[in-house]
Amino acid sequence: MGQGEQEKPATSLAAAVGQEISASLAPVDAELARRYPGDPGTRQPVHTVYVPADVLTAGTVRSWGDRALAALDEHAPDAASFAAVLALPDALAESVYTRVRAKLEREPIEDLRVDFEDGYGPRPDAEEDAAAARAARLLAEAYRKGTATPRMGIRMKCMEAPVRDRGIRTLDIFLTGLMDAGGLPDGLVLTLPKVTYAEQVTAMARLLEAFERARGLAPGRIGFEIQIETSQAVLATDGTATVARMIQAAGGRATGLHYGTFDYSASLGVSAAYQASDHPAADHAKAVMQVAAAGTGVRVSDGSTNVLPVGPTAQVHDAWRLHYGLTRRALARAYYQGWDMHPGHLPTRYAAVFAFYREGFEQAAARLDRYVNRAGGDVMDEPATAKALSGYLLRGLDCGALDLAEVTAATGLTRAELRTFATPPRGDLTSSVK
Repeated sequence: MGQGEQEKPATSLAAAVGQEISASLAPVDAELARRYPGDPGTRQPVHTVYVPADVLTAGTVRSWGDRALAALDEHAPDAASFAAVLALPDALAESVYTRVRAKLEREPIEDLRVDFEDGYGPRPDAEEDAAAARAARLLAEAYRKGTATPRMGIRMKCMEAPVRDRGIRTLDIFLTGLMDAGGLPDGLVLTLPKVTYAEQVTAMARLLEAFERARGLAPGRIGFEIQIETSQAVLATDGTATVARMIQAAGGRATGLHYGTFDYSASLGVSAAYQASDHPAADHAKAVMQVAAAGTGVRVSDGSTNVLPVGPTAQVHDAWRLHYGLTRRALARAYYQGWDMHPGHLPTRYAAVFAFYREGFEQAAARLDRYVNRAGGDVMDEPATAKALSGYLLRGLDCGALDLAEVTAATGLTRAELRTFATPPRGDLTSSVK
């Protein structure tokens, strides 16, 4: 054996053994890749805003931003007063307040859903037909003019028998209107509410497949969110997690699971005064949703609060503190998206999100930098933690809580390199860009 050469280690198993095992697991490998493709690596909005179809206008998004700014001007006109309401640390007060105002001026809504369900209610067919066509026209116009929110779409009526035909027709009119106006936008999102059985999800997938065929679209082009608003959507009578079946029933089209705070609580008999996103029943439902969706590429969204920040300043401040606290609670539990029901919720939505990412930024960046450069430290991070740290920084960048220049300066990583750590190849959490 020559100098520098190492003796080949001895083994006992024939190569055929490993080959046989690999062959036996090939179906499992394929199933794993199909069922658990991982996060899509795209931007997830921090919230969804529902606007009834009959009140939607070309100026809705800007109106929400202006009304949110007006609420700040009236009830918290500077960083100190806003920080005092929310108990923000002095070190974060100015940065968070400045970023909140800038966000409301630049991009007040990240995800807009035109509502044809509870927020719209039953209408004469001719009226809903016209509203669906109008929604398509307004959204297409927003994309043409560059005024669209990052995500936009509709919530149709559900697949239950009394409203099924109406929901299908509304969806058809809306999608047809978009196609006739130039095609489906990349940010299109559809929401299927009040799902109780996986077969209803299958029916929605078949409906979208039929539309794709009719309009010559690529198979699987149109995805949709599943709204979890009933007890049957979480747990079936045989004890299985229905929501997990629903994800599979969508045939790869499911993009999100949205928790419906009030319908779900009511389905369990929770008294109206206690229907909230931090109720134990809500925590259980969202935990089941979270586990069912993990690794599938389907994202989970928290619900909303119906306590509106309106009225005298003291009452607005109370509502702001409640909304801020619920949002921070959700973020800590890895629910990175929620619903906002009123323009007055926007200041505290963004304050909570920005504070969450800014207060943890330096520690997260330092830990990731040490991991990338294999430097020492008081925390021994693993590849999976590096994935989580990168995802945290990317979400902060997406919403505007962090700036790319400061993240790159602190980590030495570009956005593309952060993405490499956040979405490593399957089975490889050791990938490194260094």
